[in-house]
Amino acid sequence: MLYTIILTVILIICVLLTIVILLQPGQGGGIGGGIAGGALSGGAGLGARRTADLLSKSTTVLGTALLVLCVLANFAIYRGGSSNSAVQQSGATEQPVDGDLNNPSQTPSAVPELPDSSGN
Repeated sequence: MLYTIILTVILIICVLLTIVILLQPGQGGGIGGGIAGGALSGGAGLGARRTADLLSKSTTVLGTALLVLCVLANFAIYRGGSSNSAVQQSGATEQPVDGDLNNPSQTPSAVPELPDSSGN
C-alpha cells in the first residue's frame, strides 16, 4: 500500500520535473522567457530573472524529492516472508548428485596414478 502511494508521488514528480525543465530558458530565452516577458510581467511583477530563479529552485526541489522518494520506495517494497535471495532458495533445495558426500563415487580418478617407488 505504501509502495503504491510512493510510486504515484514519484510519477507526479516526474511529470512536474519534465514540465519545469522544459520551461527553463535556454540560450535563446526559451519558453520561460516568453511567458515572463509578455503575459506575466505587467501585473505579477515577475521578470525574466525571477522566473529563471523560480524554475531553477523548483528543479532542485523536485529533483531532490525524486531522489529521496526513490530511495524510500526501495525500503517500502514488500518482499514476502523470505529473507533469502532466489539463488539461496534454489540452492537450499537441491540435493547432491551422488546423494551422500561422505561416500565417494566408484568411478576412477581422472588423475593418472604414479608408479610406486619400489619399482612396480
